[in-house]
Amino acid sequence: MPKNKGKGGKNRKRGKNEADDEKRELVFKEDGQEYAQVLRMLGNGRCEAMCIDGTKRLCHIRGKMHKKVWIAAGDIILVGLRDYQDDKADVILKYMPDEARLLKAYGELPESTRLNEGIAGGIDDEDDGGGDDYLEFEDEDIDKI
Repeated sequence: MPKNKGKGGKNRKRGKNEADDEKRELVFKEDGQEYAQVLRMLGNGRCEAMCIDGTKRLCHIRGKMHKKVWIAAGDIILVGLRDYQDDKADVILKYMPDEARLLKAYGELPESTRLNEGIAGGIDDEDDGGGDDYLEFEDEDIDKI
C-alpha cells in the first residue's frame, strides 16, 4: 500500500474557506474597475455579466477565486476592465448579499439593479393580469363529476 505523503485530504482543503465568514471591509470600485451583475455562468471559469455602465462583458474568474468563491447568476461582482479588450473583464471580487445592499444604499449601484433575483434583467415580467395558474371549481361542479 502506498503511503500518503501529502498534508491532508479533501477535508483539509474544504476547511480553508472558514476564515472568510467574518465581516470584511466594504470595497468600492477604483479607476479601471466597474460593478457588474452576473447574467449567466458559462463554465471554464467564465461568466457573462452586465456592467453598471450598460455594457455586457465576458468575465474571467481569477485563479485566486476559482473553486473557492462560488459565483452564481444574479450576484454582484467587481470586475477589472481591460485596456486592450472592452468586451472582456476579470472578476476581482464577489459581494455578499448584505454588502450588495449596502452598495445600493450608498448610491454606488443604480436603483434599477435587482439584487434578490436569480437572473439580472434577463427575464421580463410577463404578467398579463391573469397570474393564476390554477382552476377554481364550485361545489356543484365537483358533484357532477
